[in-house]
Amino acid sequence: MENTSEIKPYRTLRGHTERVRGVVHLPDGRRIITCSDDGSLRLWDREIGAQIGNDWREDGDQADVWTIALSPNGKTVASGSRNGTVRLWDIEMRKVTVKWAGHTRHVWSVCWSPDGGRVASGSQNGTVRVWEVESGETVLGTIKTGHNYVNAVVYSPDGSKIAIGGSDQDAISIWNARTGELLSRLDQHSYVWSLAWTLDQKKLIASGGGPSPGSMGFMVIFNTATWEQSTVLEGYAETISAISLFQNDRLLASSSWNKTARLWNLDMNLPVGPPLQHQHWVDDIAFSSDGQFLVTACRDNNAYVWDIHTILEDTGLEDLLSVSFLNCTKKTESLRSLQKTTNGDASSQVKNVKSILDVCRLLVNYSIICETHL
Repeated sequence: MENTSEIKPYRTLRGHTERVRGVVHLPDGRRIITCSDDGSLRLWDREIGAQIGNDWREDGDQADVWTIALSPNGKTVASGSRNGTVRLWDIEMRKVTVKWAGHTRHVWSVCWSPDGGRVASGSQNGTVRVWEVESGETVLGTIKTGHNYVNAVVYSPDGSKIAIGGSDQDAISIWNARTGELLSRLDQHSYVWSLAWTLDQKKLIASGGGPSPGSMGFMVIFNTATWEQSTVLEGYAETISAISLFQNDRLLASSSWNKTARLWNLDMNLPVGPPLQHQHWVDDIAFSSDGQFLVTACRDNNAYVWDIHTILEDTGLEDLLSVSFLNCTKKTESLRSLQKTTNGDASSQVKNVKSILDVCRLLVNYSIICETHL
């Protein structure tokens, strides 16, 4: 029987002076990074709920930071700002190491390629740029997506495709990540705010809704073999702003402008437990690498940490956090596919990986960490 009592946050992260836009968990399982309209990134200790050190800012730049994404090796954060810039931040040094300018409007979304060699950024002017991390050059040219806005950009797990979410009739488009060629447009009539591939690449999950308070929301699953919509996840009345998929492809989290976040059992395509209540709209959401915790970004200027393991225990669904041998096999297949699509570059980076368990450790939230573990 579902527990309908209100669940309290495990920790509240207070300190930002404007709305919190983005959140990521670091691979150590304890630290969290947030970004905000106050122009800063901040590092947090989840267990004590306190900020670590000073705000992260670049001298002379006070632009709102609208999005962040963690590199596959967990050492760098990419950010996108209202002034159209993309930055790379070294986590240990806590400062900007690279700054790219090229977008003429706000950057809504950033995403790393699975091998960590490229960063894709999507802008309010409907374009996507793909940046080579080592050289800083734009590759593939400027991708003119045909969308009025680009709200979401995400690489497929093997790095061969880029899914882009926009704000028009065919609001999702699929692109060849090596050539920049348009592969498909998906029929979705609304703003698409977030996208996530399953690790086996057989499904693409999309969420969104209108840009105004009270707009109807949606969350749907596409079959990537046919690009037809296969499933509708029901239970939300307002815009679903972000989704986070745990690495076993069985547990999904979503955030909404109805001031809640939710967990979803993808074995049954049903919600899990009661909604996680907030005081304002929730703009972003992210699992920890082990799925034990969830962090949400709220417009009340706070971020919130939630104890997912306890929630699942209370509902008798703690098995949704299990990572099976079969799932590890899927990760290995994705790694092999990545090796092929990158002409062996990824293979050289993981040449000392000895076992399938090593491969499992190289993945955090369905991202491939191409770093040797001896």
